[in-house]
Amino acid sequence: MNIAVLGAGALGCAIGGTLAEAGHEVLLINRNAAHVQAINTHGLVMRGPQGERTVRARAAISAEGQSPVDLVIVLVKSFHTASAMQAATQLVGPDTVVLSLQNGLGHEDILADIVGRSHVLAGKTYVGGVMLAPGRIIAGTAGKETLIGELDGTVSPRAQRIAKAFNQAGLPTTVSDNIMGTMWDKLLINVATGALSSITRLTYGALYKIAEVEATAVAAVQEAMCVAHASGVRLSYTDPKAPWLKAAAGLPDDFKTSMLQSLEKGSVTEIDFINGAVVRLGQRLGVPTPVNATLVACIKGIESALPH
Repeated sequence: MNIAVLGAGALGCAIGGTLAEAGHEVLLINRNAAHVQAINTHGLVMRGPQGERTVRARAAISAEGQSPVDLVIVLVKSFHTASAMQAATQLVGPDTVVLSLQNGLGHEDILADIVGRSHVLAGKTYVGGVMLAPGRIIAGTAGKETLIGELDGTVSPRAQRIAKAFNQAGLPTTVSDNIMGTMWDKLLINVATGALSSITRLTYGALYKIAEVEATAVAAVQEAMCVAHASGVRLSYTDPKAPWLKAAAGLPDDFKTSMLQSLEKGSVTEIDFINGAVVRLGQRLGVPTPVNATLVACIKGIESALPH
């Protein structure tokens, strides 16, 4: 399969490198010139439980001059989705699948507006990656599940083909007939903790000791569940406290959410695609979301004070 990874940072390289190692033709696209040069010169160095290995893959800073591929895996930051895909439309031919494995909700609609809804698959992955240096990553792929699916819930031959390629490469992948439900389940966990940990600047150990924080988190999740139900989405959760408890399961007390890590690095967050997605959809469906709207406003205020 001919595959392009749009946004080949640590996670994109972990997935793309694993697919390249399995014999697929992979193009890793990343705006970081040093990262791209290191991969093209020395190969992609991937560190895993069995040590380091070097994988050969092509890398580029943009899609300019490239031909259509079979699969585009989108892993750019949420707020770069539109600009990144608009700059990479030459990768999309008549039969190309565009698969978003990004955090949050709403990317599938942005991608559909650019390439056409018929090209888009949605997904969620639990694969992890850490950037060590240009062209060098830690790849957390062992036993980490990826779920993909058609937006309309059908189990299509193309989704099954992609899942088979991922599985054969050692990336455990399932085709879901309820991918929107799967994405909402993950969103509820992010809704519960991301904004609250960022506003308070607390790690999980401290965050979970404050009754008022828990009450606010559960209220935010309850709103999101009401929006999901109004959208016709099938959730696996029935108790709004469950995502709050699930968020911290198995994590150390000093764990920080990705949203808090973004703010600490001086970067804007993906709030618009997490709590913000709940607020926007709630407005469209007439479902009140005052708690989520307040959390979004607080994060926007914090972001406005970041150095530009």
